[in-house]
Amino acid sequence: MPCSHAVRLHDLSTPALVVDAGMLEHNLATMAAALPGDRCRPHVKAHKTTALARRQREVGHPGFTCATPREALGLAATGLGDDLLIANEVVDPERLAALAGLDNARITIAVDSEATIAAAAAAGLREVVVDVMVGLPRCGCLPGDAGRLADLARSSGLEVRGVMGYEGHVTVIEDTAKRAEETERSMTELLRAYADVGGDIVSAGATATYALNSWATEIQAGSYALMDTTFERLGTPFGRALFVWATVVSVLPGWTVADCGLKSLGMDHGDPTIDDAQVLLCSDEHVTFVPDPDHAVDVGDKMRVWPAHIDPTVAYHEQMHLAVGNEIVETWPVDLRGW
Repeated sequence: MPCSHAVRLHDLSTPALVVDAGMLEHNLATMAAALPGDRCRPHVKAHKTTALARRQREVGHPGFTCATPREALGLAATGLGDDLLIANEVVDPERLAALAGLDNARITIAVDSEATIAAAAAAGLREVVVDVMVGLPRCGCLPGDAGRLADLARSSGLEVRGVMGYEGHVTVIEDTAKRAEETERSMTELLRAYADVGGDIVSAGATATYALNSWATEIQAGSYALMDTTFERLGTPFGRALFVWATVVSVLPGWTVADCGLKSLGMDHGDPTIDDAQVLLCSDEHVTFVPDPDHAVDVGDKMRVWPAHIDPTVAYHEQMHLAVGNEIVETWPVDLRGW
């Protein structure tokens, strides 16, 4: 929603989630040019915000990837449910029934076993993709079992749209040639499964592999819109748009402390980054750092704290503020949080 009166960056209570609006638009336009239309199926788990999803559709991406039923229900409720893929297995009958009960959305859900197929069919869902394990030790059937599961799904009254496989284990490989090699290895496995499954969709990919994966029909990129320090190292054309705005609350000999910590930053990819400073540690509500000698700070000073992982960082916050320079031009609720 647009701000009703002039709000400046320094007016925000901290910690606050802030998005550089210009960099966000650059990132959205760059992906839309690289993967136009349904070649990109943006993953909303990275931002959990329907307003941002609407911008992604406005630049040309009609369908979305969801991690949770809550994300799909929220998108459908705001008119963004044209083609939603829940790229995770779900067996909770109540949540599956809620998805099946939507009359304004096309829902496709991932299955990788007899049990997930049975759950989807019992709930009244109509369309699935077979999730294939292509290297990341998470969900997905073995490639050689995909055809059998597709046949079982069809015999259970489900339409099988194709396959999906997430090469997430390669997304942290910084060497581009090695990342490309491992992506091809994963997609070879996925296409082997697809040959037995059929359908129109080969869904895969991520921000880290979007330019390397020419085998998938659609790429489930998420981080590109807001970015973080982990994926920035991979040399993509996307820039960091999101930061946590924090206030210095303590200055001691040897270190300084600001008011954002584990409860406002995703830490599974490591410490955040502060410009012109070295981060020492994060605790529940604090980040402790050492400023560069020529960038001393005082209590009350504000600063940008750049997260190493966008997805969990966003999920800690109830809203994100869009900034143009030092002016807050809009505030968007992070309205897809929860499951």
